[in-house]
Amino acid sequence: MSNAEQLPPAHLVLMGVSGCGKTTIAKVLAKDFGFELGEADDFHPAENIEKMANGQPLTDEDRWPWLEILTNWLQRQDQAGKRTVITCSALKRAYRHELQRSNAPLVFVHLNGTREQLLQRLRARTNHFMPATMLDPQLNTLEPLQADEKGFVVGIDDSPTNIAITIMEKLNAAA
Repeated sequence: MSNAEQLPPAHLVLMGVSGCGKTTIAKVLAKDFGFELGEADDFHPAENIEKMANGQPLTDEDRWPWLEILTNWLQRQDQAGKRTVITCSALKRAYRHELQRSNAPLVFVHLNGTREQLLQRLRARTNHFMPATMLDPQLNTLEPLQADEKGFVVGIDDSPTNIAITIMEKLNAAA
């Protein structure tokens, strides 16, 4: 049986602050486990990217149209019978609730690390619009998953491949 055949019927939302590895892990899950990949940063309007690149945190008003686009994308993927992994900070419960309006079976995977780990990763990045100065506002905004939200937390202090395997093990155990 291939890895893709072992996929639980769910759409994964890799969530967490900038620098936690959402894109890296999502690429591993897409390649090794057959998920369709959605990079949420690609859905941001140019104004949001410019704002973040200039060190200005996004407001809820900035995020709602972006979240609606993501929700519609998830809905279309689900209706097409595809299983996806999407990267989305999903920092607030309200944002996660908006994504759930897609009616797709979502599982939130919070990639979590220490502030020091995250800062080190952000400082090592090249060619990314998000400056390291944006970490603290994101950490201050982050609302951890609640008991009534479908999802789990995974630490980021392992290799991307091992983190992806851990995610799949947790998904399969819950299925």
